[in-house]
Amino acid sequence: MFRLFSDVRCLDHRPHAGYPEVPARVEGILDRLAPGWRGSPPPSPPGLEETVAAVHDEGYLGRFERAVARGDLLLDSADNPLSAGTWRAAWAAAGASVAAVDWSLAAAGRQALVVVRPPGHHAERDRAMGFCFLNNVAVMAERARRRHGLDRVAIVDFDVHHGNGTQHLFEERADVLYVSLHQYPFYPGTGARGEVGRGEGRGFTLNIPLPAGCDDAVYRECFAAEVLPRLRAFAPELLLVSAGFDAWRADPLGGMRVSEAGFEEWSASLAAVAGELAGGRLVSVLEGGYDVAALPALAAAHVKGLTVADV
Repeated sequence: MFRLFSDVRCLDHRPHAGYPEVPARVEGILDRLAPGWRGSPPPSPPGLEETVAAVHDEGYLGRFERAVARGDLLLDSADNPLSAGTWRAAWAAAGASVAAVDWSLAAAGRQALVVVRPPGHHAERDRAMGFCFLNNVAVMAERARRRHGLDRVAIVDFDVHHGNGTQHLFEERADVLYVSLHQYPFYPGTGARGEVGRGEGRGFTLNIPLPAGCDDAVYRECFAAEVLPRLRAFAPELLLVSAGFDAWRADPLGGMRVSEAGFEEWSASLAAVAGELAGGRLVSVLEGGYDVAALPALAAAHVKGLTVADV
């Protein structure tokens, strides 16, 4: 069973003209995949504040809220402009992400795509970075661990940029496996092969840094040789995916050469592994992808891959 999750309030984050992370990213995907999606915002999932507070410092959350209320133009960096609706949009994105995890874990064989913005994987515990304010996929992992009692959650991140925030939040833990394929060297400068976790978390971070120009064949080999074997060894009870589509060959912010077929192919492989190991439970959340015209088709290819197998 497959379901889309979103929240119309994600459109309320409206930065300055020329900023690449625009409301049309979400609008285009949902217009393609769920016509007529606009409507009243969904109710907030119970315990959302507690879940977010398990990921982000109270001081940071307060600072973020006050900055928006004051009408500040930026939070922490020039990559994180603010508007009057940014706080509301970030919490709506986190809420939709949590709702998707709750739904997926209610029964076997449930896959979901969370179509939200702002994205999340660069957000650190106490700092906004790289278009991200709240780390949605980290919030999802904490929800699965704390509220649903899962012992092992895996995150696969195929955004063209390394998810520094997600890695740092879990790098000292053995209950969350973080796997990232990303262009390197590139923003944000993290994600070297030698970054494998620390302390009890050593060995539970797998970085696969790739040079610019990699195509479907390179990603196919990486999934077959490294990603899928590592997932099987870890045996997650839930598979989360940071689904960034900026490895697309024409993305204005990336340097890779991935096609629609590539996104579909590796999404199908992830769905198959979730079927083997996690009762088919897989939840993807939108990260990057800035070719607005192409993004709906790329997301549709991802969904096609997720749903091709009867898991």
